[in-house]
Amino acid sequence: MVEASWVSILPPVVAILLSIWTKQVVWSLFAGIWMGSTLMAGYQPIAGIGASLDTIIAVFADAGDARVLVFTLLIGAMIRTIEHSGGVKGFVSYLESRRWVHNGPRAQWLAWWIGIVVFIESNITLLIAGSVCRPLFDRYKIAREKLAYIIDSTSAPVCVLVPLNAWGALIIGLIASMDIEAPFAMFVKTIPLNLYAWFALLLTAWVIVRNWNLPAMASAEARTQQGQVSWTAAGSAEESVEVTAANSAYDSILLEGNAGSAKHMVIPIIGMLCMMPVGLWITGDGDLFQGSGSTAILWAVIAALVCSWSLALTEGSATVASLTALFMEGAGRMLPIAIILLLALALGDVAKMLGTGAYVSGLASSAVPVLLLAPLIFMVSGFIAFSVGSSWGTFAIMIPIAVPIAVNLDLSVPLMLAAAISGGIFGDHASPISDTTVVASMASQTDHIEHVKTQLPYALVAGSAAAVGFLLLGLVM
Repeated sequence: MVEASWVSILPPVVAILLSIWTKQVVWSLFAGIWMGSTLMAGYQPIAGIGASLDTIIAVFADAGDARVLVFTLLIGAMIRTIEHSGGVKGFVSYLESRRWVHNGPRAQWLAWWIGIVVFIESNITLLIAGSVCRPLFDRYKIAREKLAYIIDSTSAPVCVLVPLNAWGALIIGLIASMDIEAPFAMFVKTIPLNLYAWFALLLTAWVIVRNWNLPAMASAEARTQQGQVSWTAAGSAEESVEVTAANSAYDSILLEGNAGSAKHMVIPIIGMLCMMPVGLWITGDGDLFQGSGSTAILWAVIAALVCSWSLALTEGSATVASLTALFMEGAGRMLPIAIILLLALALGDVAKMLGTGAYVSGLASSAVPVLLLAPLIFMVSGFIAFSVGSSWGTFAIMIPIAVPIAVNLDLSVPLMLAAAISGGIFGDHASPISDTTVVASMASQTDHIEHVKTQLPYALVAGSAAAVGFLLLGLVM
C-alpha cells in the first residue's frame, strides 16, 4: 500500500493525458492502471503488469460492477432487437408523420426531451437518445458532436435531480451513513441547490434555441453542412457522401422485411421504466431507497428484452433462433463499451487504493474561509471526478467529507451536499475517461476525442456559473 502523496494522482493524470494525446482510450486507461499498480508493487514495472491484470480481474469480484458490465451487453442486445423489429424506425416515422420532428431544431429538442423523460439511468438515456436521434441529426445535417453534447448534458444531470432511481438511491444511502435524519428529505432539499445540473440543462436548451456554437462546435457544424459526418478523411470524395451512406445503412438495418411500428420501441422502454422502481422495492425489502441500483437496472433491461421478444414472437416477425442471433450481435456491438467500462472501474479501484481522493481532499482541508467552502467543495469534487472519471466514486469520497464540515461549522448541509454532488457531475461531464462521456460518443457514433473537445467549453461555462453561484449562496445560507 502506497501512502497517499502527490504520486497518488499520477495514474488518473496519465490516463487523461494519454487519452487526449493518443486518442486511444482503452490503452490510456490500461496505462493508468499499470502506473498505479507499479507504484503499489514497489515501483517495479514488470510486477506492475501482473498486478494490473489482477486488478482488472478483481472488478468481477464486486457483484455490483459485474452487473453493470452484464447490463452493458444486454442493453446492446435490447437495442439491436428493437432495431430489427422496426421500433426505432416506426417511432421516428410516427414523429415525422405528425410533423413533430421535421427540421434540425426539433431533432435537437427531441434529444433534449428524451434526456429529461428517461431519467432511470444515464447510460440508458444516452443509448436511447442516440439510437433515436442519430439518423435525424444526419438527415438534417447537424453535427453528431452536438448530439453527443445534448444527450451527455441531459443524462446524468437529470438523473441526479430525481430521487427515484439508482443515482438517488446511492446518494440517499451515503447521506444516511452520515447519521443525518430523514435522508430522503435531505436529498430533496439539495435538488434546487444542485447548480451544475440545472445550469447544464438550461445551457443545453439555450444552445438549441439560439444555435449557439462555440468555436470547436461551429467547426463540426460547418463540416457536417458540407456532408461530412466526421473529420476522418475530410475532403475526400467518399467522405462527401457519408451522410447519405449513413442514412442508407441505417434504413437497411431497420427495414429487414419489417414494416416498423413505434410500439416495438415504446413498450420495451415502458417495461424497463416500470421495472426499475419495482426492482428497487424488491431488493430493498419494501424500501425503494435501500434497494440495489445495479440489480434493479439489470432487471429493468431484462424486462425490456422480454417485452421486445414477446412482441416479435407473438407477431411472428422473428423466431427464437433469429432473436438469439440478434442478441449475440447486439451484445457484440457493446463489447468495446464494456471493455472501457471494465478498465474505468479498475482505474477507479487503483485510485482508491492509492488514496487519490483522500489526498486531493486533504489539500483542501487547510484553513479556508467559510465563504469559500461551498465553491471549494464543488471544485475539489470536480477535479476528483475529472481525474477518476466517475461521479459515483466522487460522491462516495466527497459526501462523507462535505457533511461533517457542514455539521461541525454549522453550515447549510443541503448546500454542502449540493456542492459535492454538482462537482461530481461537472467533473464526470468534462472527463474524457468518464463512462458517460464514452457512451455518449458511441451512442452518437462520433469520435470520442472530438466529443470531448466540443463539449468541454460548454461544461466549463456551466461549471464557472455554478462556482459563482455557490459563492453567492455561501453569502446567504
